[in-house]
Amino acid sequence: MTRRQFLRLLAVGMGGAALTGGGWLYATQIEPYWLEITEREIVLPRLPRAFDGYRLAHFSDIHADSGMNAERIRAVCEAVNALRPDCIAITGDFVSRLPIQAQIADLRAALPTLRATDGVVAVLGNHDHWTSRTSVRRLLAECGIVNVSNGVRTLTRGAESLHLCGVDDVWERFNRLDEVLAKLPTAGAAVLLAHEPDYADTVARVNRFDLQLSGHTHGGQVVLPGGQRPILPYLGQKYPAGLYQVGAMQVYTTRGIGMVPPKIRLNCRPEVAILTLRTP
Repeated sequence: MTRRQFLRLLAVGMGGAALTGGGWLYATQIEPYWLEITEREIVLPRLPRAFDGYRLAHFSDIHADSGMNAERIRAVCEAVNALRPDCIAITGDFVSRLPIQAQIADLRAALPTLRATDGVVAVLGNHDHWTSRTSVRRLLAECGIVNVSNGVRTLTRGAESLHLCGVDDVWERFNRLDEVLAKLPTAGAAVLLAHEPDYADTVARVNRFDLQLSGHTHGGQVVLPGGQRPILPYLGQKYPAGLYQVGAMQVYTTRGIGMVPPKIRLNCRPEVAILTLRTP
């Protein structure tokens, strides 16, 4: 066992001790249902004045399953709609594991209720590919959600533009940033949806995107005293939650809505972010 593995095991053990008794009840029955709305203003260097104040709602990792059913997903959608966003961005992992028929049905019953001036855009995550990417892509189309995986959607206000882009899942190597750049106009601010946040190191090097939106990490689901997040996934180690500066680009990683085993949240509430974009 390496020193790093030992320290991680020790941290998990300490977290387990903290979850005894009432702590376990809180972490399994209260905090996972306690949605937090995070409001941030983000200055984008290339954002045209016509888009100053643009409100972008961002959430991720619904992970539909028996615990995250249609009723709970619909409640999240209602909370998002109450923010009156100009656009909604969802960064993947709609489903959890096979079989997904019931999960797809719950998502189909809830996601069409989302409302935004410029609609909803999304990309797929690793769990979507591990189950049935074909079914998830069909679901998005049926719900009126624009799948921007390896694509670009351009919004215009007169002669000015804002580009909402996306890459398909990085973990499963379906990402094609080259295809996105080939479709992306040279003028206007560009926001990239990418499920795995650590992909930002690659994206920042092309110096064309102002902001990357990601999920994948769930914020670690458990945050120990001192800010330690003992369990983080592959490609979610460097930018686990919140706003980061990576080169000339910013990255916002949301803590997500749903969970994966162990199904607990401690000091890491589920999150919807409302990001107000500002010109310099």
